[in-house]
Amino acid sequence: MKGTVSMAQLIAAAREVRRRAYAPYSKYFVGAAIATKTGRIFAGCNVENASFGATICAERNAIGQMVAAGERQPIACAVVTAGPRGGSPCGICRQVLWEFASDMPIALVGEGPRAISRRDTSLKKLLPDGFRLKRG
Repeated sequence: MKGTVSMAQLIAAAREVRRRAYAPYSKYFVGAAIATKTGRIFAGCNVENASFGATICAERNAIGQMVAAGERQPIACAVVTAGPRGGSPCGICRQVLWEFASDMPIALVGEGPRAISRRDTSLKKLLPDGFRLKRG
């Protein structure tokens, strides 16, 4: 991985922020962390809402933190969920990540009661036909 951030550091940040997720409806707590080219880490968790469409995913929350801090170049992502295989970003999150990077490594981590699992993939594998609009 490029930069000074290791995937282990990203996973640790995503695990930590997952503990603060707000998921009273689904009970599906998600943490995500993004490393940028400058070596910074931005973390986000899912925040549910009674109006389900207003819910924000952890990955988009992390991207929002990155953009708010003036960064635009993510180079890696970790997503931590419950379960034996770890959850994958939803379609909207995949496209939002694609807006800033057409490919980057992504670690999908599942936290179970007795074990932690990890699957390594990439944005290109998760979204092979992402798109961008031409800019002004």
